[in-house]
Amino acid sequence: MTGRVLAERVGWLADLVQSMADGVIVAHWSDADLAELAGGVGPEGRRLPGNGWMALRRLGWAAVPPAGVVVSDRVRRIAEEEAARVLRLACHRRAIVAALLATWPADPSARTDDEWAALRAALPDATDNATIRNRTRQITAHIAGHGRPPADLCELEGQPAAARQVSLAAADRQQVAVDRVDDSIVRVWSQLPTCPAPASYRDWVWHAFDVVLPAIVPAGVKVCTPTLRPGDGKVRVDLPWQTPHTPPRLDGHTRALGVDWGVNTLLTATVADLDQDGTVVVQGRPLRFDATGASAKLVRLRRHREHLNTKADHLARLRDGRPTHHPAAAALTAKLALLQAEHTAVCARIRHLNKALAWSSARWLVDQATAAGATVIYVEDLATLEGGGRSRSLNRRLSGAVRGTVFTAIAHLAAKVDIAVVTVPARGTSSGCPRCGGPVKHVKTPQRMVAGYRWANCSCGLSMDRDHAAAQRIAARGLANQANTRRGRNGNAAIRTATDTPARHQTRRPTRTATIPPARDRRKTAPTPKQIRPATVKTSRLLPLRRQVPAPAESPSGSSGQRPAGRTPQETNPKGPVSQVPHTAPTTTPRHPHRVRGAALGRGFHRHVHATPVTDRDGSASRMSGSPRIA
Repeated sequence: MTGRVLAERVGWLADLVQSMADGVIVAHWSDADLAELAGGVGPEGRRLPGNGWMALRRLGWAAVPPAGVVVSDRVRRIAEEEAARVLRLACHRRAIVAALLATWPADPSARTDDEWAALRAALPDATDNATIRNRTRQITAHIAGHGRPPADLCELEGQPAAARQVSLAAADRQQVAVDRVDDSIVRVWSQLPTCPAPASYRDWVWHAFDVVLPAIVPAGVKVCTPTLRPGDGKVRVDLPWQTPHTPPRLDGHTRALGVDWGVNTLLTATVADLDQDGTVVVQGRPLRFDATGASAKLVRLRRHREHLNTKADHLARLRDGRPTHHPAAAALTAKLALLQAEHTAVCARIRHLNKALAWSSARWLVDQATAAGATVIYVEDLATLEGGGRSRSLNRRLSGAVRGTVFTAIAHLAAKVDIAVVTVPARGTSSGCPRCGGPVKHVKTPQRMVAGYRWANCSCGLSMDRDHAAAQRIAARGLANQANTRRGRNGNAAIRTATDTPARHQTRRPTRTATIPPARDRRKTAPTPKQIRPATVKTSRLLPLRRQVPAPAESPSGSSGQRPAGRTPQETNPKGPVSQVPHTAPTTTPRHPHRVRGAALGRGFHRHVHATPVTDRDGSASRMSGSPRIA
């Protein structure tokens, strides 16, 4: 069968699973049922299993298919697993809302220290400030609309809906089977319905389809059961694979890499060491990943996207203001469809550029940590950053960056080389001095070649780039408080509370002595010799007004050929004299024949990114094959 028929039948199965999962959610969307599920104990007093569908069956919350539809027990498992995931996420939100309602202050926008302490004691572990702020705003909006606080989560929120997908991991080999054909192809067998409402088991047929693995999947790894997501006439397969992995340790580190986020300079890092006496020693060499060109490209694409949105809204108003039979309605509909297609293409370009920027910067940072011998990477936690206050423009630009994707990519790539990634509190990293801990003053750079206040000065004598100073402060804060590192419910390691420790600058010792040659006497003692040029060559500061191509040969009729008038688009006026040599066809040999077209048009992501080269500890260039090509 064709791929469209396969996508249609997977869509029928996804609709059945979604309808049964929504039925379970609707039947048990109450505070009492959520409390029973969150308690983790069944009616018989036994602990609930970890699998979602088994926990729901222990509680007696079974999925029921629509009337007249016949499904197997494995399909009901899939629906119950989807419902259990949604309800367990709701249990986590229920605990946060209950803690906020129990400690609701008189002024939610300005809690006192005692109110914050009581709230922290009631909240679940590893609850970040962004979640507290968002749930507080949600409760405040409910109070403003109803005049009273909500009783529980079920009153605060409407019942959620299950995703339109098929999680085959909840079934067994009677519903799905995965076979490895070779190193690059996986064959998936699954029972799919042949009609939207199967009335008997005859309407369920085994289907086999091959999934081509990308090049990043190593050969011989274990491939797990996939998840099918139909849409747009296609089936997207989420196919996980497992490889042996040991989580890196969270403490006991002596060398770390501190990383500071930026706007134009996306990442600024520095290497720090922890001495035996507990002193943090930082190196003076900054490591920068400058994505100014890529950021400018993203800004242009976002402006173009907003312009397309404005035009589409205008055309939609013009079309809706006319009757359907109006002659201009068809033309407006066609223009609107064209604008929507262009808007979709621009959004795809933004997503691809963000992904390339995130993974390229993550690869560069992990290579720097590996080359420096660091065992941990400390990154400031900007999850609570908002586009408001005095730094509204800066925060808005940072919030629109790819920080979440960068952090995910760093954690993924660092885990492969046994390097831990830990987030530290971001408060005070840019406003404090890494040497003495006092406040710094942000001024313009000494050369004044960069716009903005990119330089930090302190009364203790500190004078350096503000991002580099922040990176040193982050590294010192992480090394000094690594005993407080904890893993959250999502597996990410973080330091919630930290105290600052002054960092000492590493003094470099000269490794070898060099003989300084005496200064040359530049006083003029003789007249300037006259430059001798061949008599046949004339110089001019302007290019000839004719193209640099040979004249056509003389025709048999006796008429001489003429060169085309005007200059070529590539000709410009040079700064020095240009020799009037006889006209010959230019012959050039490209240095990289396979990059000539892209280089001429200025295409390519890495042409917009500049980064510090990856070097080993002794200063030699690293030979790591995974390093990205940075221009």
